Amino acid sequence: MAKTKRDVRNNRKTNLLGQFPHIQHINHAQSLYGLTQAYLLWLREHNYSELTLEGRELHLCELVDWCGQRQVFYPSQMSKPILDRYQRTLFYKRKANGEPLSFSSQCGRLSAIRAWFKWLMQQDYIASNPASELQMPRVEKRLPKSILSEREIEKVLHQPNTSDALGLRDRAILEVLYSTGIRRTEVANLKITDIDIAEGTLMVRQGKGKKDRLIPIGERAAAWVEKYIYEARIELSCARDNGELFLSAYGLGLHPNNLTTLARKYIEQAGIKKVGACHLFRHAMATLMLENGADIRFIQEMLGHSDISTTEIYTQVSVKKLKEIHTKTHPAAALIKKQKAPDVELVSIEDAEAALLSMLEAEASEEPSIH
Repeated sequence: MAKTKRDVRNNRKTNLLGQFPHIQHINHAQSLYGLTQAYLLWLREHNYSELTLEGRELHLCELVDWCGQRQVFYPSQMSKPILDRYQRTLFYKRKANGEPLSFSSQCGRLSAIRAWFKWLMQQDYIASNPASELQMPRVEKRLPKSILSEREIEKVLHQPNTSDALGLRDRAILEVLYSTGIRRTEVANLKITDIDIAEGTLMVRQGKGKKDRLIPIGERAAAWVEKYIYEARIELSCARDNGELFLSAYGLGLHPNNLTTLARKYIEQAGIKKVGACHLFRHAMATLMLENGADIRFIQEMLGHSDISTTEIYTQVSVKKLKEIHTKTHPAAALIKKQKAPDVELVSIEDAEAALLSMLEAEASEEPSIH
């Protein structure tokens, strides 16, 4: 029996309460936890994405659990000094691998807290907002720490055993990640009708910010997806086929975390020590296209970035032009490798390129760290 969205949310709620044992008064509507649930319901009613809700719920439960350890259970007990202490806790917090939280990760948590307290104030749950004067840490602009070379990418792509259905699926997934640079959540949400093999295009529906975009997919990646559809997907599908492009061994759609685990497995299998998973392919796509002469605004369109703050040169581009640039500059765009990429008009703005790569690094912090 297929799980409903409510079942998934209830399972997530149960898992979070297990993860954060110091959350108290879960059935009291006016407790910190009760008001996080009211806030999440309000966000859902106002059409925020489930991905946004998952992130907010995780960050707020982390705060409520920390407060529970200090016997703080209600909004009336909250104060700016308490939130300042929590911010210092985030600064000294260490991940499972011993590394500190990045400043972008700290900002993500603090932004969720500020938004929640602003809502509490607007809904008259609190008389004053203790989070209004929280000073956000300055997020440095960094280049991605781990960028796969073209040779390393090709080595990873050849790891799946394409003689069986799951291996063929995995090769198609890796090819899509590399060719298009789309996010893992966007891959998980793809429907079989979203790819047009003949035209070489892929429709990303309800991407980040709930925006649709039509982007090119290279000939090689499209060929692998077509092979998967006709030789493997038909084997994996079950009676309740909801049209997801990529299916699990049980015939269900994949969760983004499944894609992280899958990508990480093949990266390690290839003997590559660089940290990361799905975002490494996104980084590689952007970096290699830049190196091969692609105008940065075309890469912006591929990645689904609405703005890059260091320039004002961006305009909407047609998918036809975008496909032409992709074919000319992506190393794996064609079935037969070209000797040399044709000349492409280049907007040489070093700051804009650095900002693009820095934005990718910030996005990568959203992906679970698997080592």
